[in-house]
Amino acid sequence: MSIEKFKRDTFEIFKAAVEAANPVKALKNSVKVSNGKIHVLGYQYNLNKYENIYVVGGGKASGLMAQTIEEILGGKITRGHVNVLKGTKRNYKTRVIELNEASHPIPDLQGLTGARKILETAMEAGERDLVISLISGGGSALITMPSEGVSLEDVKETTNLLLKAGATINELNSVRKHISQVKGGQLAKAAYPAEMLNLIVSDVVGDPLDVIASGPTSPDTTTFQEAKNVLLKYNLWSKVPKSVSKRIEMGVKGLIPETPKPGEKIFRRVRNIVIANNRLAVEAAAKKAEELGYNAAVLSCYIEGEARHVGTVIGAIALEINKYNSPFKKPVAVLGGGETTVTVKGKGKGGRNQELVLGAALKIKGEKNLAVASMGTDGIDGNSEAAGAIAHGETVERALEKGMNPVSYLEENDSYTFFKELGDLIVTGPTGTNVNDITCIIVGSTTQ
Repeated sequence: MSIEKFKRDTFEIFKAAVEAANPVKALKNSVKVSNGKIHVLGYQYNLNKYENIYVVGGGKASGLMAQTIEEILGGKITRGHVNVLKGTKRNYKTRVIELNEASHPIPDLQGLTGARKILETAMEAGERDLVISLISGGGSALITMPSEGVSLEDVKETTNLLLKAGATINELNSVRKHISQVKGGQLAKAAYPAEMLNLIVSDVVGDPLDVIASGPTSPDTTTFQEAKNVLLKYNLWSKVPKSVSKRIEMGVKGLIPETPKPGEKIFRRVRNIVIANNRLAVEAAAKKAEELGYNAAVLSCYIEGEARHVGTVIGAIALEINKYNSPFKKPVAVLGGGETTVTVKGKGKGGRNQELVLGAALKIKGEKNLAVASMGTDGIDGNSEAAGAIAHGETVERALEKGMNPVSYLEENDSYTFFKELGDLIVTGPTGTNVNDITCIIVGSTTQ
């Protein structure tokens, strides 16, 4: 197979994945209004019993979600505040719901301003009101309101330290929940006793409700002690701002209340529903691969770990198929999903998907008839404007011919520059959704 065919087919496969997770499609498939009732995947809400319907939320998919929920509910919405990714507000049209731009992955003042309005709206809701929250990946950064005594700068510094240390999203969020007034079920607490319906686009492996966007509407299963353990694990306890370690230590000692936990009464009127996730996107990608003439297989939607090492394993699977026609028969597209991490040691530009692919490129160098690609479904990979990258057996050789040492780029966390020089970046721009990452191995048949 030619490199160009690999690229064309990979693009079509990834495009199908992103379209399947489109929030507009997901919401319209999940939420219907008829006979004065909202029908949501088997649940019903009688519109006539509510005095007010408020909409709140935030995340990379929340702009499209806000626009769509207005279309579905018509004039039933009283008011709403939703935080969206900076630079995307103009892409959405809402009349009643106010959209506020905020930064990701490091929070900013605009996000704090919007988060305050979101919390105030939730607190205004009464027993005869319905609060609909629109939550998606990226919400942890986009909806940031620090706990009392903790500044926005302290949250930013703590977030940055954890990201660079390679903390998983679960670990990162366990800390963020305990230095926030919104995360870890606290938005649901603010809305009580109103009824609350939460529509969620998941960007976390396995869809744990208390981790997606740091679980603002879900009981928190983590504790102050677990948050402290994360900081100790990455040797950050003495490096995070004093206000952060002080608050967490006070929580460990029981001097301040824990985040809301499972079984508390505030969750009796709360329903969390995942309307789109990584599995949905991966299955759509597999279907498109079959339409393109490949045997399609889903490897796993639980792929995690250090990106470059995961890339090595992905490359090894590609080699196994290419040489032994096993465990999948050629021609094949093997799809996977999840979210890897990068321990940042260099000063380069890139992201987990590009670093995964660079790790795979080193493993498959010199091989014919195969390719590995990976991209973030949100269209943004790390600190770059690319969504991901693609590599094939000739990638390393082409780089060496240009005087580029792939290992050096990997050590410097500079995968973006590496693939940009080779013309092998995947660039989509923000997609309006976020359901983790999609990885694809393509191995052609010997006759292609």
